[in-house]
Amino acid sequence: MSVVSLTVNGKPVSVETEDRTLLVYFLREQLRLTGTHIGCDTSQCGACVVHVDGKAVKSCSVFAVQVAGAQVTTIEGLARDGKLHPVQEAFRDNHGLQCGFCTPGMIMTAVDMIRRNGAMDRDTIRHELEGNICRCTGYVNIVSAIEDASKRMTESAEKAA
Repeated sequence: MSVVSLTVNGKPVSVETEDRTLLVYFLREQLRLTGTHIGCDTSQCGACVVHVDGKAVKSCSVFAVQVAGAQVTTIEGLARDGKLHPVQEAFRDNHGLQCGFCTPGMIMTAVDMIRRNGAMDRDTIRHELEGNICRCTGYVNIVSAIEDASKRMTESAEKAA
C-alpha cells in the first residue's frame, strides 16, 4: 500500500491505495469519478483516456502510484464554471455523443489532439483517433464534432491574440 498524492481536476487528493491499482480504477472506485470508462482493460479502446500533466494517457495502462504528484484531469474536470468545454459543446452540437460509452475518452483525446495540432482536416482527425474505438457509427459524427471544435478553438485563439 502507498499513499498517492496528486491533483485531480484542480483539487489536491491524497489516498492510500494498492501499488498495483491502475489509474482508471483509482479514479472510478476510490475517487468516485465514474466519467472515465473501463472498456477493454488492455489500452486498446481509449474509453479510459484522461490527461496527466496536460497529455492524453490511457488510464488503464498506468498505475496510480506512477502519477503521484501529477495534475490529472478527467472528463468531470473539463467544464468550468458551469460552462461546457468547447469540445463538449461541439460533441453535443454535432451529435457526436452516440451511445455515450466512448464519449469521455473521445473528448479527452480530442482536447489533446486539438492542443497539439490546432485546426485539422477529417483525414488528420481519423488518423489521430487511432487507438480510440467507437462501435456505434464509424466515427462520422465524432469526426464532425472534432473538426468543428478544432475550428472553434483555433478561431477563438486567433481572436484573443
